[in-house]
Amino acid sequence: MRGFPILTVLTMLPLATAVIVVLVPRARAEFVRLVAVGGSLVTLVLAAYLTYQFATGTPDFQFETQHTYIQSFGISWHLGVDGISLFLVLLTAFLFPLAMVGPTVHKDTKSYLAWLLVLETGCLGSFLALDLFLFFLFFEVTLVPMYFIIAGWGYANRAYASTKFFLYTFAGSAVMLVGMIALALLHANANGGQVTFDLMALTQGHPIGDTAATLIFLSFVLAFGIKVPLFPIHTWLPDAHTEAPTGGSVILAGVLLKLGTYGLLRFGIFLFPKQAHDLAPLLLVLAVIGMIYGALVATMQKDLKRLVAYSSVAHLGFIVLGLFALTSQGLSGGVTQMVNHGLSTGALFLLVGMVYERRHTRQIAELGGLQKAAPWLAGIFTIVMLSSIGVPGLNGFVGEFLILIGTFVTHRWYAVVGATGVILAALYLLWAYQRVFHGEPTGDNATMPDMSWRERWVMLPLLVAIVFLGVYPKPMLTRIQPSVDRVLAHVHDVTGYQQPAVAGGLPGAAAGAK
Repeated sequence: MRGFPILTVLTMLPLATAVIVVLVPRARAEFVRLVAVGGSLVTLVLAAYLTYQFATGTPDFQFETQHTYIQSFGISWHLGVDGISLFLVLLTAFLFPLAMVGPTVHKDTKSYLAWLLVLETGCLGSFLALDLFLFFLFFEVTLVPMYFIIAGWGYANRAYASTKFFLYTFAGSAVMLVGMIALALLHANANGGQVTFDLMALTQGHPIGDTAATLIFLSFVLAFGIKVPLFPIHTWLPDAHTEAPTGGSVILAGVLLKLGTYGLLRFGIFLFPKQAHDLAPLLLVLAVIGMIYGALVATMQKDLKRLVAYSSVAHLGFIVLGLFALTSQGLSGGVTQMVNHGLSTGALFLLVGMVYERRHTRQIAELGGLQKAAPWLAGIFTIVMLSSIGVPGLNGFVGEFLILIGTFVTHRWYAVVGATGVILAALYLLWAYQRVFHGEPTGDNATMPDMSWRERWVMLPLLVAIVFLGVYPKPMLTRIQPSVDRVLAHVHDVTGYQQPAVAGGLPGAAAGAK
């Protein structure tokens, strides 16, 4: 594989598959699904191979591909992967085939699968792009297919939800584009060189002015904060989740929201370490408010899917808390929790979709006693729910524990208040489970079919990942740690900030980050 452009192939393969899907005659509906799932599975194989071949113990980008795209503007096709992006790429390639084979689509399967494949290319490219302009292109590519997925295959209020999603995200992206262009031009002026959008080049040379850097950093925070979403720019998310089809909700929660947290780390903290350090208290306040607010609102929801949607607001706030704690453990926990949230919340949306397919309602008051009629569904829902709560032995605990430890050593009270989010998560998820699955079933609840074997096989990979990462997270942490330490070392070099010694105590922590 030496010299093989694996990242380019990995990124563009879903798009190529989408083109093939479009060319398949509609009369061959069974062949359409075979081609789409097959292309997505090959993408997963490439992502797994990438993970297997990834060298541990180094913070450098690996498998890099760089070709000049527009020389006069310093734009290049520059892809690379490090420990921060590696598992997000693997998560993306892992969830898309499950989103294709798990939920049932009742109309125009061909267009639906084609849009999903285009969306997969946009997500993979966003995680792998090391050129800011290239990242922006991929970031924007994700908007169009998700808009059409919600608008075309969603529920009653899909037009409103899809439009709101697009307008919110597009507005943030427009502000970010202005910030990116300003950064490239100001960096060129400060260094007397050619304009460049290359991530690493922009971190070198003379810095731009503090005021300009702060404004550009805030433009990035706005764009990525909408994508996370951070309080108070989160209101598009519950509507989008509630109205999206099941597969769309899985990808929205599992992958698209991570573009926000990933962007804050890769392009926010790394490009603007001084501004990230100085404005960290603001981001920590918004993160904690989002955690508590999301949990409290989730507790009051009557719609099971909307409850899970608001849980994402709380859990993503937890990740932002870890990132802006600016400690080795906090950052490692934040990246780990991006992956864990994608697995657990994606699985929850699949399970909620299965309940809706059988009962044609998501109203908690209309459900009850489902455990007797569907013991497999209840049992698997229990494991995934406990993972989302953060019970030890399951994947959710690992990230939350590291985030709280990493935050406590630098921002003690934020960690204390944030810890209440864990308690509230147990409250709203256990209470919802009790009302949906316990008690005596009545009416259609008593005769609801249990999970089919196909649905059990779809959930099996998710359950294996949830348990494996909860019991043995070391393979993931050892690959994440060096890249996290490089970010902290860069913050230290620019600002002089030195994290407490106890916060650098993870195995493999680089001395440069201390």
